[in-house]
Amino acid sequence: MTRPDLGLTHVALTARDVDASAAFYGRYAAMKVVHARGEAPGRRVVWLSDATRPFVIVLIESHDVTARLDGIAHLGVGCASREEVDRLAEQARAEGRLRLGPLDEGPPVGYYALIADPDGHNLEVSFGQEVGLTVENA
Repeated sequence: MTRPDLGLTHVALTARDVDASAAFYGRYAAMKVVHARGEAPGRRVVWLSDATRPFVIVLIESHDVTARLDGIAHLGVGCASREEVDRLAEQARAEGRLRLGPLDEGPPVGYYALIADPDGHNLEVSFGQEVGLTVENA
């Protein structure tokens, strides 16, 4: 018997090209497609996961992406080291995607950079955030 999904399971974003967005999240967040449906352009949906918890990013293909995670809004991904944040930020800079950083804000925010996905949604890559510790101690 499978257990039911409980708690936060996904966030859904619109994307003009789900393949380009899936490739971006593969490069910057170690995510892969775990589910896909629809074949007609503008009708495709993919689920992306990093397989660390039962949570997915749902990409819904749309010809017009009007609502974006921009400004301070973002998805956040923890990295294994500051060097990984630096590497991803440099890669983003070379691709013209780096929006901010890397910056060191100290605990509990840590060391981070903001990177734009193909549709302008922000992805934060960080090291040293204390999310797990904060939740554990709450």
